[in-house]
Amino acid sequence: MSDPQAPAGPRIPTIDLRPWLSGGPAARAAIARTVDDALQSAGFLLVTGHGVDPGLRTRIRAAARAFFTLPAETKQPYAARVGGRGWLGPGAEANAYAEGTETPPDLKESLTFATHEPFEDPQINAEWYAPNVWPAETPELQELCEEYLTRMGELENHLLALLGEALGLAPDFFTRHMDHPTYGFNINWYPGAEIIGEPQGNQFRIGPHTDFGTVTILDRQAGKGGLQVYTDEGGWQDAPFDPEAFTINIGDLMARWTGDRWRSGRHRVLPPPADAPAEELMSLVYFGECTPGTVVESVPAPVGRVAYEPVDSHVYLREKLDAITVG
Repeated sequence: MSDPQAPAGPRIPTIDLRPWLSGGPAARAAIARTVDDALQSAGFLLVTGHGVDPGLRTRIRAAARAFFTLPAETKQPYAARVGGRGWLGPGAEANAYAEGTETPPDLKESLTFATHEPFEDPQINAEWYAPNVWPAETPELQELCEEYLTRMGELENHLLALLGEALGLAPDFFTRHMDHPTYGFNINWYPGAEIIGEPQGNQFRIGPHTDFGTVTILDRQAGKGGLQVYTDEGGWQDAPFDPEAFTINIGDLMARWTGDRWRSGRHRVLPPPADAPAEELMSLVYFGECTPGTVVESVPAPVGRVAYEPVDSHVYLREKLDAITVG
């Protein structure tokens, strides 16, 4: 019998996408209702039935690990700043800065990639486009990641159509703003304490934050020093894990777009645990964004609950990316 005094766990359901993609109206409507309820609570979902080959994810991790475990002087030529293309080394990022919290830098390294096709507008190109930087030491990584990003773009569009339905809006309410998005893709490596040393006080693999954009698609590994999700009811709790599922959360722009009907999912990644200091994890993180120039305006009541001032999606994103950059 459960303890009635125990804090409620985060209401993060698992959604099988197959009935959404091929089912009838009743099945699709039931899924949409579940999504709406979940995103009002924690801002997170688990999604199965997505059709993305698990072997592809395994191969990406193997290629990325081969790079991350190289000597620092070999990785240094690929060094980039937050929002750039290449390698984010130790100490480059502190996600909690976005909440105004001073913390030590996040305990991770990342390979970071983004939009692979240039824009027609030279001003947009200057700020939001640069060729992706693929490490010569792991030549297989480019083909693997490009295939993965194709799958992520397809999945993102399915999810955005589902989100439109969940709000009672047109199926293309969100997708029509995604014809040339500035998506981002991070491979985050969380090494053990033998590499990063003893964590400082209030230091995390990724500090508490919300994501900045529309939809984040996360392929993660289970670990004691893993993902935690914050809810008002339960505080910080371990996120549920299913090796077949992607973990989905919405970001700040999507929350604004819905007039705060849905909450931007606040989360963090714990440091290596004291009882498993050698634990090593790797996450594949796809950040869905809009086409530059998209104006995000809150959906009116009764769907929306707060009427935010309209905001240029990429002015907003740039401010957020600058906020988490260390130095």
